[in-house]
Amino acid sequence: MPKTHKLNVTMELRTLRYFQAVAEELSFSRAARKLSIAQPALSRAVKDLEVELGGELFKRNRRMVKLTAAGVVLLREANALLGQSEESLRKVQRTLRGQEGELRLGFIGPPTQSFLPKVVRLYRKRYPHVSIVLEERTPERVWEMVSKDRLDVGLTRPVSAGDKIGLKTKLIQKEALCAVVPSDHPFARKTKLRWADLRLGPLILLARREGVGLYEAALQGCREAGFSPKIAHTPSIVGTVLTYAEAGMGVGVVPETVAVVNPGEDLHFIPLSPACYVELVLVWSAASDNPAVAGFREVVAEVMR
Repeated sequence: MPKTHKLNVTMELRTLRYFQAVAEELSFSRAARKLSIAQPALSRAVKDLEVELGGELFKRNRRMVKLTAAGVVLLREANALLGQSEESLRKVQRTLRGQEGELRLGFIGPPTQSFLPKVVRLYRKRYPHVSIVLEERTPERVWEMVSKDRLDVGLTRPVSAGDKIGLKTKLIQKEALCAVVPSDHPFARKTKLRWADLRLGPLILLARREGVGLYEAALQGCREAGFSPKIAHTPSIVGTVLTYAEAGMGVGVVPETVAVVNPGEDLHFIPLSPACYVELVLVWSAASDNPAVAGFREVVAEVMR
């Protein structure tokens, strides 16, 4: 049986590259120049490889170098192995630069629908080797999942426990609040409402646990107008706020982006004055080791500009 030795990976790949160069050039001198090494060192490396494998890889004399049958097989295998190793190294380098891997994005629906598809398209164009996993969640859930490394980054509202969770944040946009009423409501013909106009209420607000920023902004608008609102319903999703409003069960208060996403003849969205705003933020963990997050932040900033 031929004598075999276990080489370390670095040495094995280097030896295969030496063999590959000689096999392609069919000349030890030309291969040595191509590799920028001394010809005696190259000859010794190939000879050691032949000893290790137990047979000749080249027929050679002073006038010519020719591959043996075993050499032809090794060249085919070496080409495949070296090509795979180079691609593996390139993949690692792309991952380190945030150009390879996976990005898990959590988002809330209506506030992001006007721009998120554009962000994802641009990100995929710029980082085609990064796969994107999209998960629509409530604001509280986005914060929780990012903090537990179940999501890499989130597009969400600020939450009451945000300071304690300790994520990094970047303001993406501010949205003014507006009232939403059915087409047969007395407010439907107005182009603007004052908060004091909502005094007779009742109001329909997204539940505080699902949208603390929206809930608090609406209460602040009412307080500054000199009254405490009558709140009829606090559903957990914005779509239900619209359903209640369309059914005539109160005046809904929602961010202005909801009007863009849910235009309709049966609902009227009316700006409220003075303006009260809710924020949309990008959140991520400072401890995250996923370099794809930085690229995503750059794309979001570029699109939102």
